[in-house]
Amino acid sequence: MTRPADMVPIALDAMGGDFAPAETVAGAIMAVKQGGVAIALVGDPAALQAELSKHAGAERLPIQVVPSEGVVSEGEHPAMAFRSKPKASVFVAAGAVKAGKAKAVVSMGSTGATIAAATVLFGTFEGIDRAALGGPLIGTAPKTIIIDVGTNVECKARQLADFAALGTVMSRLLDGVENPRVAILSVGAEEGKGNKLVLETTPLLKQSGLNFIGNVEGHDLPFGKAEVVVCEGFSGNVVMKLTEGLGEALAGDLRAQLKDKLSGDEVEKLARRIFDLTNRVEAYGGGPLLGVKGVAVVGHGRAKAAAVANAIQTARKAVVGGFVDEAAKEIARLRGKLGNGVA
Repeated sequence: MTRPADMVPIALDAMGGDFAPAETVAGAIMAVKQGGVAIALVGDPAALQAELSKHAGAERLPIQVVPSEGVVSEGEHPAMAFRSKPKASVFVAAGAVKAGKAKAVVSMGSTGATIAAATVLFGTFEGIDRAALGGPLIGTAPKTIIIDVGTNVECKARQLADFAALGTVMSRLLDGVENPRVAILSVGAEEGKGNKLVLETTPLLKQSGLNFIGNVEGHDLPFGKAEVVVCEGFSGNVVMKLTEGLGEALAGDLRAQLKDKLSGDEVEKLARRIFDLTNRVEAYGGGPLLGVKGVAVVGHGRAKAAAVANAIQTARKAVVGGFVDEAAKEIARLRGKLGNGVA
């Protein structure tokens, strides 16, 4: 089908994720019906056509199938997969962006493979060696973005300063926060508390021109005390996995405690509320990779159709808002404040 000019073309790695291609195809259809996007479903043509046939009227939607061969699993080494499986769905999807056939790539598959594809095909901003990943983790603080959540497990102070600048752009464009507050995740709120990385990052953020408010602790995160919280990916990933696991455990305990006191529907509604508050990624579906010269949204491997649709709409919002250009400007501004040698 011909794509209307006002629709943002998105390449979806339709084979990526635990429930692909059924949920990715369903999510693509949902996103198209929400409006503003046209989808290139990248994957095995037979499998994708079989899923599309399950949805009445799908043939009339701005969705096309783009063939690929193979899938990169979470256990595979991304760089080796890029060489051995160049026609895998995630690489073909990213290649569509590189070729100008799509404006963004979305994947619920291997995070490492998506990062590798975006890094190699799109490139990174000057001074950034590896992309970062971040987003809101806690539903009670839906506008608090935590960066990094696992792609950079060891960092230098200049990287955390970059995360702060990139997170500020993300907060402005995706959440509409005009002047996001920036903080460092630490073991104490007072200045001077924290490890070597925190202590070395603090003066950089003070000089950055960003709205830096100092340190926040783990117990501050649910209360939205800052819109951008920076940390190395090891700590960020621990926070993310703890939050998700705690939500699942509490939801399960709630079901057990209330099963004879409330109706099944009421119990399930409460349990789902707890789960949603601790699995905030569902609202965005995924987050854009930060620091690459292209829009690449990485979603959760367990994503169902609604989360896939949300990830696609997040990608659309990033494209329409000029996320990459704005991020490049913010990084350049930061370099000007701090000097290329330290930022």
